[in-house]
Amino acid sequence: MFDRRDLDAAERLVDEWQAGIEERATRTRDLAERLGALTATARSQDDLVSVTIDAQGDITALVLREGIRDQRAAATARAILTTLRAARASLAQAATAATAETVGADSETGKAVIASYETRKGAQDG
Repeated sequence: MFDRRDLDAAERLVDEWQAGIEERATRTRDLAERLGALTATARSQDDLVSVTIDAQGDITALVLREGIRDQRAAATARAILTTLRAARASLAQAATAATAETVGADSETGKAVIASYETRKGAQDG
């Protein structure tokens, strides 16, 4: 019923399918490593506030320069939050770039990753 050509064609199809899966897995691992290593730092316009965040958007460093003492507490709080939002926006941009370079921004995985960072950025805008 089947001749050798059919069997060879089926083997090629399986090999191509397996190679495709392995390549997608490699790209996905690369993306995970790159995303895990991301950080972002932003500075306020007056350079009195600097915020650094990790890949999850958590603050890992907050620097307040001495000139901050000349401001009202409410202005300092606004500057911190504005700078934090800028850092989170930068993180989302970096995640989008890493996604586009590895799995592709238009792939299902890419769309999900990008949406996740955009959602986190928006949800944390507090």
